Amino acid sequence: MEEAIRSISDPELLSQIERVVPFHGYLSTGVFVGIQIFNIARRTLGFPEGERLFVTCETFSCMPDAFQVLGGCTIGNGRLRIEDRGKMAATISRRALQGTTRVKGVRIVLDPAKTASYPRLHSWYMNIKKVPHEKAISDLIRAGDGIYTCEIVDVEMPEKSKKRIAVCGDCGESFVLLEDERLCRSCAERSS
Repeated sequence: MEEAIRSISDPELLSQIERVVPFHGYLSTGVFVGIQIFNIARRTLGFPEGERLFVTCETFSCMPDAFQVLGGCTIGNGRLRIEDRGKMAATISRRALQGTTRVKGVRIVLDPAKTASYPRLHSWYMNIKKVPHEKAISDLIRAGDGIYTCEIVDVEMPEKSKKRIAVCGDCGESFVLLEDERLCRSCAERSS
């Protein structure tokens, strides 16, 4: 992995890798794809470091960790949504202005038609054969943005509703109401 990282001359990219690796545990190919997608979105949308972003990641494997560390987007703060479609793709947008629910975002996908020009990377991506992360990342570094397809998209930003809390009529524990339930979801499942 050292050889691949030594070939990087961009100090910001090196800093991003140093921040993401301790969180993820190691520099995987998927994490590196996430870092590249984050940077493409940043250039495309022109957002500065620290701006509140919203990300929908189309895989749960590795990629989301880059958005958590670099964009501060987590499932807990509601700014990371994972819709696992098994794709190396993500849609990134800024926060909607007060009173609006639609924003422009960018959907970025690692494009298999473009990775075909990089046989090792393509073999990793299409799971044709086992390729060490260092070799696939070396190809990602060489390819840069040229292996991704970007599309400007409209993103629907749901309005944040006020949380309503109730006490379960069965177990006595508090829970977040979705409708006008009398029982929490655990007790409702047990009683059905």
